[in-house]
Amino acid sequence: MASLLYETLMEVIVSSNLDAKKVVVEEIVSKMREAKSVIFFDYIGINVEQATQMRKAFRENGVECKVYKNTLIKLAAKECGYDEKVNDVLSGSTAIAFGMNDPVAPAKVAAKCVEDFKKMELKAGVVDGEYYDKAMVEKLATIPSKEELIAKMLGSMMAPLSGMARVLNAIAESKGGAATEAAAE
Repeated sequence: MASLLYETLMEVIVSSNLDAKKVVVEEIVSKMREAKSVIFFDYIGINVEQATQMRKAFRENGVECKVYKNTLIKLAAKECGYDEKVNDVLSGSTAIAFGMNDPVAPAKVAAKCVEDFKKMELKAGVVDGEYYDKAMVEKLATIPSKEELIAKMLGSMMAPLSGMARVLNAIAESKGGAATEAAAE
C-alpha cells in the first residue's frame, strides 16, 4: 500500500513538474517570437552587486533579462526553429536578454557588462530571425541605437540651417551697422 501511494505521489509530482516546465517553455517561445533580438550570454562569476547592476542596466534600456535552464531554452529554440545553431552555445550558465523594441539594446548592454565585469561572456544571438554568432553580436553592440542615429541625422540636417542663419544674421548686422553710420552723419 505504501509503495502504491509513493508511486502515485511521484506521478503527481512529475506531472506537475512537467506541466510547470511546459509553461516555462511556452513563455520562452513567446518572448523569442515577440523580441526583435535575443542575446545569449554566460553570466558566471559575477557577484550579487554586479548582477544587480546588470539587471538595472537591462531594465533601464527596455530589455528583459532572464535565466532559464539550458534544456528549456533548447526546447523553445527548437519550437522557434533556432535549435540547430543555438544549441551549440547552450552550455554552462546561460542568461537571455530579450530586446522587444530595440534590436541593438540587448547586445549593447550585455557587451558593456562583459567589458565592465570582465567575467561574463557573450555567446550568440538571434536578430530578426537571423542567427548571430559571438563575433556578430559583438559587432551589433557597436551599432548606435535608433535614438542616437536620429539625433545624428537631425544634427546633420540642422548644421546647414544654423550656418545659413549665422550668415544671414551677419549680413543683417553689417547692413544695420552701415545704416546706423549713415544716419549718424
